[in-house]
Amino acid sequence: MKQSRAMSLVESLTNVAVGYSIAVITQIVVFPLFGLTTTLSENMAMGAIFTVVSIARSYMLRRLFETKRQIRSQYIPHQQGNSCR
Repeated sequence: MKQSRAMSLVESLTNVAVGYSIAVITQIVVFPLFGLTTTLSENMAMGAIFTVVSIARSYMLRRLFETKRQIRSQYIPHQQGNSCR
């Protein structure tokens, strides 16, 4: 079954929203271990920048793999039976 572009975007946004929260918390915990001092708003701003990059990356990769899947299904005949050898 083909996933629509809109659902690809919804899935990516959900994934990144969870990732954003984890990233900000991780920055708050890890940065001090390396002697980096940042405020909560700085951590949130850095997280937002990484979030935008992550959304674009995730969406583009999903569309690339969907395009690849569609091309393969057009040119490779479906085999019946056990094709594992």
